[in-house]
Amino acid sequence: YSSKGTMMDNRFATALVIACVLSLISTIYMAASIGTDFWYEYHTLSPAENVSEAGRSIWEEFVSEEADEKTYTDALFRCNGTVGLWRRCITVPKNSHWYSPPETDMTTNCISFSLSDQFMEKYIEPGNHNSGTDLNRTYLWRLQFLLPFVSLGLMCFGALIGLCACACRSLYPAIATGVLHFLAGLCTLGLVGCYVAGIELLHKKLPLPDDVRGDFGWSFCLACVSAPLQFMAAALFIWAARTNRKEFTLLKAYRVA
Repeated sequence: YSSKGTMMDNRFATALVIACVLSLISTIYMAASIGTDFWYEYHTLSPAENVSEAGRSIWEEFVSEEADEKTYTDALFRCNGTVGLWRRCITVPKNSHWYSPPETDMTTNCISFSLSDQFMEKYIEPGNHNSGTDLNRTYLWRLQFLLPFVSLGLMCFGALIGLCACACRSLYPAIATGVLHFLAGLCTLGLVGCYVAGIELLHKKLPLPDDVRGDFGWSFCLACVSAPLQFMAAALFIWAARTNRKEFTLLKAYRVA
């Protein structure tokens, strides 16, 4: 019977190791996703020519603190822009002037969304403050900012509980770790859904020009991959803890008998 017990212990240990690896990978993916600027990318056929036609005003307005949603979105359309959760970037010629021909040497300029930008109201007509508040886009934008941090916080808290379980030499607290990872997966899934819905609603208000193509970037893909990893880690944590608890109870009953 002891050999069977050893086999079960090895099985639980393997499940926990795999769950910890999945949890670590999902945490890295989520952190990288939050910190990078390629959630959505715009591809313009001739960005240098577009910038030269409008002059330096495009990126001067883009980096201005007073730039509204329509202003920086138009710049994103025309200048191969990329958008992250925290920053927006455009690609422009270096040292471009209105009187000079388009340059082939391009550089990427980025500006961060301030905390007030993250919680700013979105308007029914982007850029028109008198058009009324678009509640759907407003709350989608706020959720896509908050949910990734909630997800990371839940996973970190779950990791602390896992360390306590190791110190106590008990698998049972791993159930809490699994539940927290499951909730983190829901938050990540909600983040992805909110972002997709927000982009679709924005493009209904500000349609893409004919010569511009928009695609979800690799930062968005990292978040998409992180969610199933969190769910798999949660399932392994909960399975190992519950099964070990059940077999421990059966073992106690066997010894009493």
